[in-house]
Amino acid sequence: MAHRALVLTGSGRYADPWHPFAEVGAQVADILRERDWEVAVSDEVDDGMAHLDGYDLVAVCAGDPWRGGSRGAPPASVAGFAAALDRGIGVLAVHAAVSSLRDYPEWAPALGAMWVPGLSYHPEAGEMTVQVEPDTVPAEVPTTFHTHDERYCALQRLGHRTVVAWHEGDGAKEAAAWVREHEGGRIAVDVLGHDARAFESSGHRTLVAALAGWAVAAR
Repeated sequence: MAHRALVLTGSGRYADPWHPFAEVGAQVADILRERDWEVAVSDEVDDGMAHLDGYDLVAVCAGDPWRGGSRGAPPASVAGFAAALDRGIGVLAVHAAVSSLRDYPEWAPALGAMWVPGLSYHPEAGEMTVQVEPDTVPAEVPTTFHTHDERYCALQRLGHRTVVAWHEGDGAKEAAAWVREHEGGRIAVDVLGHDARAFESSGHRTLVAALAGWAVAAR
């Protein structure tokens, strides 16, 4: 039976001026569909979090809802995500998702890291090299690939994780992707994926597929 994924893309308070979330979400959806997943896409983030029953994976491509001063998520949405974690849903957090869902108490602890305004940062987007830990993902993921993206630096770590890929940050090696388990769920984080150019790399696309596959491996 095919795995089912819900891809949530930032709109409204989850949108920002820098990230084309719908474009990124479409890329993630295409990667999963190429591997025979059943995929639904929605730009109603809070509504989607309230309706996760029946999905094996939720992928989030969304921004910081507090950036514009909007705070508070519907209780049904917060409870829906917590319940989904308890039943073992897989999570794929893409790029700016590490700054998102700040009204969800389980989100940042589940991801194992968060973007801290004023402290976390990235150099200007450009060509970058990603090094993959060879024993953490399937063999088809290349150990090195190149892409055009932002290099996230100085994220606040929350808990243990297994780093899957690294990039050269601003003078120090930084995690580009990692996996971990939290509250029964399997969580995969890919801090690459600023825009569609980041998905022109076949290596990155293969990595995204591997992360999603890991997140649902127990289901």
